[in-house]
Amino acid sequence: MMRVLVIASINNGVFAPFVLEQAEALRKSGCEIELYGITGKSMSGYLGNFSTLKRKIHEFQPQVIHAHYGLSGLLANLQREVPVVTTFHGSDINDSKVIRFSRTAMRLSAWNIFVSRGLMEKARANKRSSLIPCGVDVDDYPLVDKTEARKKMGLNPSGKYVLFAGAFDIEVKNAPLARQAVERLDAELLELKGYNRQEVNLMLCAADVMLLTSLAEGSPQVVKEAMACGCPIVSVDVGDVQERLRGLEGCYVAQTREPQELYECLRKAVSFEGRTEGRNRIMADGLDNRIIAQHIIEIYERVGLHGTH
Repeated sequence: MMRVLVIASINNGVFAPFVLEQAEALRKSGCEIELYGITGKSMSGYLGNFSTLKRKIHEFQPQVIHAHYGLSGLLANLQREVPVVTTFHGSDINDSKVIRFSRTAMRLSAWNIFVSRGLMEKARANKRSSLIPCGVDVDDYPLVDKTEARKKMGLNPSGKYVLFAGAFDIEVKNAPLARQAVERLDAELLELKGYNRQEVNLMLCAADVMLLTSLAEGSPQVVKEAMACGCPIVSVDVGDVQERLRGLEGCYVAQTREPQELYECLRKAVSFEGRTEGRNRIMADGLDNRIIAQHIIEIYERVGLHGTH
């Protein structure tokens, strides 16, 4: 059994859901997993965690450290006894202030994982790199009848709802563009904020369409979650969305960031009858967390058993 220390930021008080979900999938696949949460912002803030991280490493004796995001990877690599696998998710590569730290983490890490091909190209990934998007556990996203989902979430059974793929106040999510696209549509734009996983599932089953207008992304989890729920999707061409939604009926990727084109896509998506085949696509593309976990374990075994740095 591989002992793996997973480290990531907990600046919001909790680990990101996709970090926890991947860790749980790895645990179910036979790994012994411990979590270490980093507090503090910027590289100087991260450095303040080094002594407690070293203590955690000494106590747990991991064979591999798996760091999520570039700054976590750089912190983990300040020790050179345990090999580090770093997953890069997007903001660590797309942010010009952070990418230099991420590139240092790449050079020091025993292996690097990128969640999209675009990130690999932008980061100029080295030979010790793999493309592995974060997966979803489809069992966590059961298909709920739209009427029932709306009843549970207090929505009008006959209303038209566009679900915004995030919080309005997160600048990179680009809510102003979403509002412009929806204002000429007879529909209400709902914010995806403050919900637990079960409620997210219900909102995705209740919505007529999910809308993603982000300025930058890696491999947005919410798109895969919407696919698992069979929710129609409209998105700008960002991250790996084009690849995920290729040829998927009821889903549309706008080629521009013009509100008019997004409106036309929304209009078609809202009139789509029934669920998309997104759930089947998730499985066909190997994006179920159980499959993703196996790919990651292969990397752990490679770096943990056959040499480190």
